[in-house]
Amino acid sequence: DVELVESGGGSVQPVGSLRLSCVISSGWGWRGWFRQVSGQEREAVAAITISGSGTWYADSAKGRFNISQDNIKNTIHLSMNDLRPEDTGMYYCAAAPTAVTLGRVGDWGQGTQVTVSS
Repeated sequence: DVELVESGGGSVQPVGSLRLSCVISSGWGWRGWFRQVSGQEREAVAAITISGSGTWYADSAKGRFNISQDNIKNTIHLSMNDLRPEDTGMYYCAAAPTAVTLGRVGDWGQGTQVTVSS
């Protein structure tokens, strides 16, 4: 019964930037972003605890992406810089009570498409 609404995607050239947003109806302790490429499994990109004390990034995102949150608006963000064609995909957010269950429980939102091409 968790509602997730993603936004902020678009089409950009390499080294461009985007900022994704996700409104989450649940107060579960772990939130994060996943990317799915057509025909491939959904993979975790970044995660954050609701307290803000813990963050996690996929190797491909380290140094380029930053996950943050606005708990007043119950929203998480993913700031993406120095974008590469391999960052292309449908981005989804997720929420879960624990890190291990993040992306493995509940339903997904509609997602927001990110396309990086020259």
